[in-house]
Amino acid sequence: MRTVSGKELARVFEQHGWQLLRVRGSHHVYGRSGSPIRLSIPIHGNKPLKIGLLKHLLREAGLDDADL
Repeated sequence: MRTVSGKELARVFEQHGWQLLRVRGSHHVYGRSGSPIRLSIPIHGNKPLKIGLLKHLLREAGLDDADL
């Protein structure tokens, strides 16, 4: 699995239908209409996300490594 920054992951989520709901500090919260799932992506410049967090966010969003 390649490393991705929060900015890159947010862009991927937006391409797959997720919408930015709100921003609080450095955390961008995404959601989909009709879904109770909310995903919080930490965006700290171009720092890569840790692998465990990246895997968790992708799993919750219904995406996999190939979507990156």
